[in-house]
Amino acid sequence: MDYERFFQDAVDALKSERRYRTFAEIERDTQRFPHAVWHTPEGPRDIVIWCSNDYLGMGCHADVVEALCTTARDVGAGAGGTRNISGNSHAIVELESELADLHGKEAGLVFTSGYVSNQTGISTLAKLIPDCLVLSDALNHNSMIEGVRQAGRDKVIFRHNDLAHLEELLQAAGDRPKLIVFESVYSMDGDVAPIGAICDLAERYGAMTYLDEVHAVGMYGPRGAGVAERDGVMHRVDVIEGTLGKAFGVVGGYITATRAMIDAVRSYAPGFIFTTALPPAIAAAAVASVRHLKASGAERARQQSQVAKVKRALDLAGLPQLDTETHIVPVMVGDAEACKAASDMLLEEHGIYIQPINYPTVPRGTERLRITPGPFHDDALVAHLASALTDVWNRLGLAFVIRAEAAE
Repeated sequence: MDYERFFQDAVDALKSERRYRTFAEIERDTQRFPHAVWHTPEGPRDIVIWCSNDYLGMGCHADVVEALCTTARDVGAGAGGTRNISGNSHAIVELESELADLHGKEAGLVFTSGYVSNQTGISTLAKLIPDCLVLSDALNHNSMIEGVRQAGRDKVIFRHNDLAHLEELLQAAGDRPKLIVFESVYSMDGDVAPIGAICDLAERYGAMTYLDEVHAVGMYGPRGAGVAERDGVMHRVDVIEGTLGKAFGVVGGYITATRAMIDAVRSYAPGFIFTTALPPAIAAAAVASVRHLKASGAERARQQSQVAKVKRALDLAGLPQLDTETHIVPVMVGDAEACKAASDMLLEEHGIYIQPINYPTVPRGTERLRITPGPFHDDALVAHLASALTDVWNRLGLAFVIRAEAAE
């Protein structure tokens, strides 16, 4: 039996569909972020990262880096075990307290990644609710889909952000327990859920709410707690999940809720119980980042300013961006091969790093370059980005958008 052939055939299939993913070897520069070094066979090259989920550059913030280094020197590099055995460090307990405070909840629970916090959090909560029906937004992240699947409960999918469809499904569910799971900012299209209206329906039909704020924590609201804080509805959401690996610039995931819910997940969730805890140094770095962004709005304000400038520059250039109200700027290509070619040309010829987003991350025919401007993308970098994209679009024969004022 040629077992190796099975795996090679699977990889070859991705290559034939132009969906095979390649990774550039890059090394960020804490003093010059978003600049980085791209390690190539010909030697190192300076590039600018335009697709990082470290939205505010907090992974390079001096206080965050110092907290990590100091804690690692004091207590070591690793956690030493699961939380049950020897990994329940002072730093991680402190982090959970900071996160609970951030979201106005009684308690928090930290996981090794945002993926795990969703997968484990949703599945455990739904399993602990007898006869629970899970109602999931059609565009929820894979981690949420896996959490719903692993719960083993009945589920229904409501059309993306469609309140009428959600209400129809809630009505049909009757008096059984119900859990609505959805995101605030959807990371590929950059659109936002109507959180308050979903809470209205949840209250009307006796459902719990579980909100994923991973692409919003640190970014929105007076203290960076997310869209629910910005919209004044945070107290109405039962469970708020977030990540430490995006705007907070570190790694890890978490949920916040009542003490009873958090204690139940802590006590029953395999993805929490049986895995090594976050290292204290990572937890300390996250504490420093969360505390900083609670008190400072400068990073958020600067980022929003630069996002607006990028959108305007791309609009003036006639580049086909998807209109969003958030920091995510999708530039639509619509073809997997062209999307990969555009990404390669930007990197190799313009020193701009933007990974192509192809199926299955997005539906076929909606392939795109997902741009995430940050506070340190200055005006010169914005101008260079628009010029480079225009060059690539022309050379690949991709479609431009005719602006209304230009047509008049």
